[in-house]
Amino acid sequence: MLELGGSDPLIVLGGDIDAVANSAAQARLSNAGQACNSPKRMIVLDEFYDAFVDGLSAAFSAAVVGDPRDEATTVGPMSSTQARDELMALVDDAVSHGARVVMGGHPRSGRGAFMEPTVLTDVTREMRAWSEELFGPVAVVYRAANVDEAVALANESDFGLSGSVWSDDLELAEQTARRLDVGMAYVNEHGTSLAGLPFGGVRRSGFGRELGNYGVDEFVNKRLVRVSDPVTGAH
Repeated sequence: MLELGGSDPLIVLGGDIDAVANSAAQARLSNAGQACNSPKRMIVLDEFYDAFVDGLSAAFSAAVVGDPRDEATTVGPMSSTQARDELMALVDDAVSHGARVVMGGHPRSGRGAFMEPTVLTDVTREMRAWSEELFGPVAVVYRAANVDEAVALANESDFGLSGSVWSDDLELAEQTARRLDVGMAYVNEHGTSLAGLPFGGVRRSGFGRELGNYGVDEFVNKRLVRVSDPVTGAH
């Protein structure tokens, strides 16, 4: 099994938008955004877009960045200052080409590899943030006119680790999730990892699976025995 990272889409088709935005924020900021399968690209239908951006920004704003040993801290440091600076380079590139910083967008001053939780909108194809993985506390929110546009945008990526669809219309959500070109698709949750659920992606996100029965197969050598009858030619 080879896992190579991801740029997971999270599609919002309806439901309790404040609750969805809060769940998206928690998933995105977990481990300071340094998770291969966290939702990095959030794609929202027009009618819910403004409310979702407001809710996501409020949740990001409420996050407490600081020493992970402090019980009040909800977002700790990144793995290194180099990782933080590389992420900032992606944000700066997007902003220089016209992306909007709804909140955040700066490294934290002082010691440590800290960065403000950041929400970006209006990211377009000429920006590095469109196609590269944002490995840190940065969320990009896109607007989609309809389900087909949302799916097309979600699949316009070289990565394919996981993705999720959020809606109170479970039939529509499941149909949409099945259209995502990813190794793991979820409805009304994102990035769930359990021992019984196979984990892995497609395209630049790797190949093979760990966990579940598929994961066991990765560690099994299988032997072929083929017998041919010299008289009848049967096998």
